[in-house]
Amino acid sequence: MNRVLHRLYADYLMPSRLGIYAALLERARDAGYAQLSVRDFHREPAIGAGARKVLVHRHDIDSDLRTAKKMFAIEAKYGVKASYYFRLSTLDFGFMREIEAAGSEASYHYEEVADYAKRHRIRCADEIRRRFPEIREQFVRNFQSIAERLGMQMVTVASHGDFANRRLKVINHELLRDPAVRRRCGIECESYDSELLRHFDMYISDREHPHYYTPLSPFDAFGRYGRICFLTHPLQWETNWVETTRCNLRRLAEEIAWRA
Repeated sequence: MNRVLHRLYADYLMPSRLGIYAALLERARDAGYAQLSVRDFHREPAIGAGARKVLVHRHDIDSDLRTAKKMFAIEAKYGVKASYYFRLSTLDFGFMREIEAAGSEASYHYEEVADYAKRHRIRCADEIRRRFPEIREQFVRNFQSIAERLGMQMVTVASHGDFANRRLKVINHELLRDPAVRRRCGIECESYDSELLRHFDMYISDREHPHYYTPLSPFDAFGRYGRICFLTHPLQWETNWVETTRCNLRRLAEEIAWRA
C-alpha cells in the first residue's frame, strides 16, 4: 500500500525539486567541481589522472521535455555543461540544437532491443539475441537519421532501460559490443562502457520519492569523491500530470500487448 501511495505522490503531488537541483549545482561549483558533459569528460586528456574534481551530468530524457528544458535553463545560469540523451519518442531537434549551441551535448537514448522484442512479442533472451544483426541495422538507421536531422555528429550514446529489457535480462547496450557498428556511426563512447565508468569514483542516479538518490545524495558525495557521474531523469524533479499519465498508460498497453 505504501508503495502505491509513494508512486501517486511522486507522479502527481510532489512539489517541484528544481530549487534543490539549482542548489546542487551551486554546491558543486563552490566545492570546486568542474561540471562537464559525458562527451567532454570522455575526451579530456587527463581522464584517468584524477588531477581535478569533476561532476559529469547525464540526463536521460525518457519523458517530460518541459522539465528537461527547465533543468537546461538552470544549468545555463550556472555555466554547467551536461549530456542530454533523447529517445525516439522525446526527440526535439530545436531543443537539441540549443543544447549543442550552449556547449552541452545532445544525443541518442536508444532502445532498439526492447522495441523489437515488444513489436515481435519475443520473450526469450536467446531468440532476441539471434535477431541482433537485424536490430543493429535498425539502430544504425535510427542513429544516422537523427544525426542527419540534427545536422551534427553524435559521438556518445546511452542505453535506455525498459521493462522488456528487465524481463528478458538483455540490455540495449549489448548491441554496441560490436565495434563495426560504432565505426559506422562514429560513436566514441557508450555511457555504460566499462572503460568510461572505471574513471568515476562514484556513480549516482536519481530515484523516485521517497529515496530520491542511489546509492547516496550528491550533496553527501561532494568532498568525499573526486570524480562523480550524476544520472538524472526530468520526471524525478517535477511532476507533469499529462506526461506522467500518458507514459503510464503507454507502458500498461505495451505490457498487455507483449504478454498477449
